[in-house]
Amino acid sequence: MSGDAVVVEGVSFSIGPARLLDGVTLTARRGELLALVGPNGAGKSTMLGLLAGDMAPASGRITLSGLTPHQAPPRQLARLRSVMTQQHQQAFSFTVQELVEMGRAPHEASEVDDAIVGTALADAEVAHLADRDVTTLSGGELARAVLARTLAQDAPIVLLDEPTAALDLRHQESVLRRAAGLAREGRCVLVVLHDLSLAARFCDRVAMFDAGRLAALGTPEEVLTAERIAEVYGQQVAVLAHPVTGRPLIVPV
Repeated sequence: MSGDAVVVEGVSFSIGPARLLDGVTLTARRGELLALVGPNGAGKSTMLGLLAGDMAPASGRITLSGLTPHQAPPRQLARLRSVMTQQHQQAFSFTVQELVEMGRAPHEASEVDDAIVGTALADAEVAHLADRDVTTLSGGELARAVLARTLAQDAPIVLLDEPTAALDLRHQESVLRRAAGLAREGRCVLVVLHDLSLAARFCDRVAMFDAGRLAALGTPEEVLTAERIAEVYGQQVAVLAHPVTGRPLIVPV
């Protein structure tokens, strides 16, 4: 599949006097894993919230496969895009199985639901936790259960906000491999990441934000240069070639 699934044109967003996004323009394609990176407060999660339809831009335009997210009927939007947010707290004692089954809510009941939920549980490595009360899970286990619910939604556009934040090394790798796999299946996947080396290793392109503006958009090699990282993050780094993949490996100095 080819073509732009996500189109952002001149988007700005403010809360009171704080301008969180300022004139951002970018696109994301079907079959692509796009990383949104930048320092804390740069506007990454705000951008994802606008894409999700949780908020409306103050100016500019956003479309997801031609649909304006904040104006779309909720069920239609839920079939188009799935979202994994940063916050995973659960107030009710659902089992992991029940939590993941909620991802099927936007769809008509079907004989394939059980298979989709089972695959999502396996892909997020929480099948062994299916009968556990979600309020008893560790932070990393709960994050993976929420990821499984996001996968079960089976949407063509997938938005992941810091999905690796609570995870150990192996599960960070596992989640990014699955995100890359979704892109290979033809989905459009956008992921907010703080680990620049993870972004470089798994993502097709990187969008770097700085104080609400889009500082750079391109391949990991184009965007993740030592000079740009020092300018945007205020941190000196060495950018090395990964000994196995050849992708950029970012090391603070």
